[in-house]
Amino acid sequence: MLAGCGGVQSALQPAGQEAETVLRLFLGMLAGACVIWVAVFGTAVYAMRVSPQPHREQTAKRFIFWGGIVFPVVTLAGLLTFGIALMPELRAHGGGLRVAVSGEQWWWRVTYEPSGGEAPVVSANELRLPVGERVELMLDSPDVIHSLWIPALGGKLDMIPGRTTRLVLEPTRTGTFRGVCAEFCGESHALMAFPVVVMDRAGFDAWIEARREPARADAADAAGERLFLQAGCGGCHSVRGTEARGVIGPDLTHVGSRLSLGAGILPNDRSSLIRFIRNVEAIKPGALMPSFAMLPDAEVAAIARYLEGLE
Repeated sequence: MLAGCGGVQSALQPAGQEAETVLRLFLGMLAGACVIWVAVFGTAVYAMRVSPQPHREQTAKRFIFWGGIVFPVVTLAGLLTFGIALMPELRAHGGGLRVAVSGEQWWWRVTYEPSGGEAPVVSANELRLPVGERVELMLDSPDVIHSLWIPALGGKLDMIPGRTTRLVLEPTRTGTFRGVCAEFCGESHALMAFPVVVMDRAGFDAWIEARREPARADAADAAGERLFLQAGCGGCHSVRGTEARGVIGPDLTHVGSRLSLGAGILPNDRSSLIRFIRNVEAIKPGALMPSFAMLPDAEVAAIARYLEGLE
């Protein structure tokens, strides 16, 4: 049981201000629950073991008044006050960076919107944040209700079609953490995760600037790019700097530099790319992307090599 208390997806090892607030709320509620548990079972033990004989009516009335009215009111009022006092911390305004995150079946569309007026930076299935700064996440969904949850950084919040919700996070230490969808959203719900990388500000700025650049594949991968376009992949995916301008699926401009594939479910290497291209339905049931098992092995390998080089 204690093995679940740590790791990249643990809410008990907070790495953000909001997660620390949620942990304080949990510990406060746990303490209150323990007090109630001790009182209830202590009363039961007293009635069964210490003094099992009938009690006077006046004693019963006092017990009902203090144990059934005063104690629950005081305890619940204290817990309510404690919880409400933490809400301003969880709903504070964000800083200069805004990130629009759209939960889609079954992946994440991520758009960085810097405050300096620069053009937005589009990515997918990965979130990068600067340490020590408040970041405002604007959440929505075009299909069904999803729920974004990064346990180490903050609480969960629903992504509702037709509505934009707001989540503010402030990471307190660098590292790589795991985010998930916490609302059942279809057959591949359990396969909808994403890595969250918290970086120092200089590293984050350099990463953003690198993401602004168009795709730069090696000359040796020209055949892979040609096959990628011929197979129709550019109708759903976008690769800046090429003729691929699709918006249905994830942006693949710098897919080679991401930490994972398929929304956090596969390592980012050539063999995983080949598996995903050839039989996506077996890896992520219900995905809109068709499988390309009809392509020759050499062509699939060339496309995978091309995508792997998009860093």
